[in-house]
Amino acid sequence: MTTRRDFLHLTAAATALGAVPGVAMAQPQGSTSPSDRPIPPSGGGEMLRLVSFAADRSKSPRLGAVRGDGKVIDLSSAGLPGVDATGMVSLIGAGPKALEAARRAASAGDGPSVETVHLFAPIPSPSRNIYAVGWNYLEHFKEGQAVRGTNAEYPAHPVFFTKGVNTVNGPYDPIPYDPAVSTAIDWEVELAVIVGTAGQNIAEADAMSHVFGYSVINDTTARDMQIKLHGGQWFKGKSLDKYGPIGPWIVPAADLDPSDLHLLLRVNGEVKQDASTAQMYFKVARIIAELSRGLTLVPGDIIATGTPPGIGNARKPPEFLKPGDVMETEIVGLGTLRNVIQAVPA
Repeated sequence: MTTRRDFLHLTAAATALGAVPGVAMAQPQGSTSPSDRPIPPSGGGEMLRLVSFAADRSKSPRLGAVRGDGKVIDLSSAGLPGVDATGMVSLIGAGPKALEAARRAASAGDGPSVETVHLFAPIPSPSRNIYAVGWNYLEHFKEGQAVRGTNAEYPAHPVFFTKGVNTVNGPYDPIPYDPAVSTAIDWEVELAVIVGTAGQNIAEADAMSHVFGYSVINDTTARDMQIKLHGGQWFKGKSLDKYGPIGPWIVPAADLDPSDLHLLLRVNGEVKQDASTAQMYFKVARIIAELSRGLTLVPGDIIATGTPPGIGNARKPPEFLKPGDVMETEIVGLGTLRNVIQAVPA
């Protein structure tokens, strides 16, 4: 029997066919509903999904885990060794024993359905800027070159920038649209790496041992500010408040292979980006090794690893997000973000 959800998926896929020159299309997996209710996990029943959650957004976030059956287990009172009330970063820094204790508690407990709670960003208030990698997919570099009208060589090393801490937004929370600030809001689906072990000058061969886990992030960008306004402001264009939805959870490194993950970005059900992390030019280990040269990484640091082709600014004509649009950012098997573009009251 074809359900309404199936019908929405098929309709969105049919709409998307042929919509993005040079980018393969895939059938969407998430809902096109503008609801802020979390999307239950699909597959990976044994995977540990660590969240920051509460009964509603007005309450303080608690450390939890979402099981494959969609139940949310409260870990904040599970007596995890070395983990205090600060939550996720405390768990990340507490090491393998605490993580295994969290895994046992998640499998043994019970709790409400994830669709009945509010999920915050897994690290709701990071203490440091988000590190990000530019131009980590060759085709994205080429489409950017075409927009800028340049013909530079591909960089020999990862290009880093940062997003301010206030860009962090929940996986199902709205993204503000203020035309007095920007009218060229663009999308960028990316794999986020969460650092678990501190280090400086980390060897590439040792880099993966410093990874705690992975999440989904959208490097939402004000293109007019980044490229044109005030001489071009990369940091400012990338750092508007709430322009970095992340989540819906963190999956520990032992539970996920980052080498060939399917990335999808949809706007109102239409696929805009469709790629694999296998296409990343600089892999996770290289990124960590290069970033840590003379710069100490600490537990809880977030690294956005770059976006594939299909951004709105490179389309002909350019496409940008507008109030009412529903942006879905998915890494298949990892999770889906769903954020509504919301006009700021005049």
